[in-house]
Amino acid sequence: MSIKKTIFKYMAQHNIVSKADLLQLFQMNSSALTRLLEDLITENLIEDCGLGQSTGGRKPILYQVNAQYGYLLGLDISRTYSILGLFNMKLEPIDFVTWTMNQEMTPERLVASLEQAVTHFKDKHRIAPGKLLGIGIGAVGPLERMSGTIINPQYFHAPGWTNVPLRELIEQKLQLAAALDNGANTALLGEYWHDRSNEIKHMLYVHVGIGLRSAMMSGGQLVYGAVDVEDAFGQMIIQTDGTRLHAKSNYGVLEAYASIQAMEKEARTQVKLGRNPLSREVSPEQIDFQLLLQELHEQTPYAVQLFEQAAAYLGVGLANLINILHPEKIIVGGPLSHYSELFFQTAIASAQKNIYASPNYHPVFSRGQLGEKVVATGAATMVYELLNL
Repeated sequence: MSIKKTIFKYMAQHNIVSKADLLQLFQMNSSALTRLLEDLITENLIEDCGLGQSTGGRKPILYQVNAQYGYLLGLDISRTYSILGLFNMKLEPIDFVTWTMNQEMTPERLVASLEQAVTHFKDKHRIAPGKLLGIGIGAVGPLERMSGTIINPQYFHAPGWTNVPLRELIEQKLQLAAALDNGANTALLGEYWHDRSNEIKHMLYVHVGIGLRSAMMSGGQLVYGAVDVEDAFGQMIIQTDGTRLHAKSNYGVLEAYASIQAMEKEARTQVKLGRNPLSREVSPEQIDFQLLLQELHEQTPYAVQLFEQAAAYLGVGLANLINILHPEKIIVGGPLSHYSELFFQTAIASAQKNIYASPNYHPVFSRGQLGEKVVATGAATMVYELLNL
């Protein structure tokens, strides 16, 4: 990455900066930095935004990214829905479109819907030609980030989601540069950029939904392994003689106890055995997450116990990660955390109970700030990497 792009991305991420800030951080020659800033202003990428507080000499000139320079697109592809977001250059949200990932939503159908949505954005917001700068994509894995290919994600309702060259398909259809990463990573990017004023550099993100996904950031950079397996967190073994969720899973892993699928399976098993613990008569096929949520809100004892038990297991898994990685902040996102305060608080209490004690280590727990828009928001930040600066 060029120094020009590096500095521009830093300015976008930190909103308002001074030349002194940049000199200290990048250790550049003052005249060279001045020329670089002048180039960015001439190209309308940045603008000055007044004077800062004096520390004894002249008041420093402050700079910020020009929000109107162009637009960023961020796409979230999950098992239940997909979201496309439109953002300005300061990552401020402008518009969103959502699709249900039903049995008809094949890759080709989604790409066609994406093209229609982008055309709608252009018309609605009067986006001039060339002002859409690119699209970032956060998707359920496994995937190959470098080639832009989705490999073989589980639990998609529509056929055709195996070995999909998604980045290539989208680039050809939209005539825009595209970048692909797994949804947990882009969610973490979204929360990191949203929380940029706090200068937190070591963060852990965990998504708790149909499956379990995780991402880690150290020193402000995403941590990648030799392979890109975002759902490996769900395969953490927490009970060596335990059950398993499905035929491809290991025995006793976290996803078999702390995921939506695990909770639905447990409740269905009880009904099949004739021990219906719910407040209404239902068949096993009628039990889903929405029904369990309704039972929880009605304070059905079994539902309360089910959510508390799943959350306690998740807390053990969280503590295992925390004891190894020692993040400053842990974000627990996804439907289970988002829709149930009981689940979130129980999981955090369980994690805190099992964290290896240290008097100087006090990690912060959060549900995050961006909710269901987090993956699309984080995906949009990848467009900064695509800019030709």
